[in-house]
Amino acid sequence: MSVVFEGYERQYCELSANLSRKCSSTALLPHGEQKQQKVSEIKAALDDADVLIRKMDLEARSLQPSAKAMMLAKLREYKSDLNKLKREFKKISSPNADQASREELLESGMADVHTASTDQRERMVMSVERLSQSSDRIKESRRTILETEELGVSILQDLHQQRETLLHSHQKLHGVDDAIDKSKKVLTAMSRRMTKNKWMIGSVIGALVIAVIFILFYKFSHR
Repeated sequence: MSVVFEGYERQYCELSANLSRKCSSTALLPHGEQKQQKVSEIKAALDDADVLIRKMDLEARSLQPSAKAMMLAKLREYKSDLNKLKREFKKISSPNADQASREELLESGMADVHTASTDQRERMVMSVERLSQSSDRIKESRRTILETEELGVSILQDLHQQRETLLHSHQKLHGVDDAIDKSKKVLTAMSRRMTKNKWMIGSVIGALVIAVIFILFYKFSHR
């Protein structure tokens, strides 16, 4: 469902109900300045309704086929409703509208008044139902948007936690690298010390061997 189409639909339903009330009240006015002013207002409102119908038509034709058929079906109902309002406007704005209205009221009496009231009530009920449906759709769209926003926030929080975990792991790895470097230095120092000790022990052993040889040589030479 298109949120844009629903907005145009809500505006048209409100405008249609308002036009219906104005046409019914204007038809009962005598010819004069007040009626001309009402006729001008109705004509301007009908032009606005035409604009809304065209906007809904363009929006409906831009939708996916599954939603497009349903929107176009609604649009046909609105066009039919608008044509009926235009006929009522043409009837009350014609030069002989006053005389025709008086004759029609005299001929039909209270029956026509009742019929007009019933028709107006039906149109108003239909408009209210459409407004209610549009309001429900808008609420549902808002609820979906809020759920999507909450999901996005949850995902961002998860990503932030994962980033913190990666940074902590990186710090741990850096600490391990430092420990390995220190261990390498200690092992290198120990290796050098062991090599030095080996040379020292070898030197001592060599000196002792030389001393023993010298002592033996001295003993044998003085016998």
